[in-house]
Amino acid sequence: MSFSLPSRLLRCALLGALLVACSPPGSGQDTATRVQTARTDTTRAARDLGHGLPFVAAADLPREARRTLSLIRAGGPFPYAKDGSTFGNREGILPRRARGYYREYTVPTPGEDDRGARRIVCGGQARSVGECYYTGDHYTSFRRIQP
Repeated sequence: MSFSLPSRLLRCALLGALLVACSPPGSGQDTATRVQTARTDTTRAARDLGHGLPFVAAADLPREARRTLSLIRAGGPFPYAKDGSTFGNREGILPRRARGYYREYTVPTPGEDDRGARRIVCGGQARSVGECYYTGDHYTSFRRIQP
């Protein structure tokens, strides 16, 4: 069965209209909006699904934080007396665990005279970096570290 050119064009136009009508909401967005939506979807996907905290790759942490992770794996020695002390999770941002589950470690901040605001908090067994979180703002926000 062959169709004439006008009938082919009509069929294509109808098919196109049908596709637009059946497209999911937002699919008619301009390119900039689609790119922004893709970025947002990627950000959502880069979260710990169990707790909603964003992930950060260990390689993307500041150099000092990567050094602190190495010290945690090695079991120390740690430069600050409070390193390895219990983190109480009073802010309630991290997943709820029994008291004593989380330990905190200082991430030195260049130019700071004291411990600064950066920390790594790890849960579980000593020398474990399987469930660790980074905060650069003294417990206001956390990102789960992906090894």
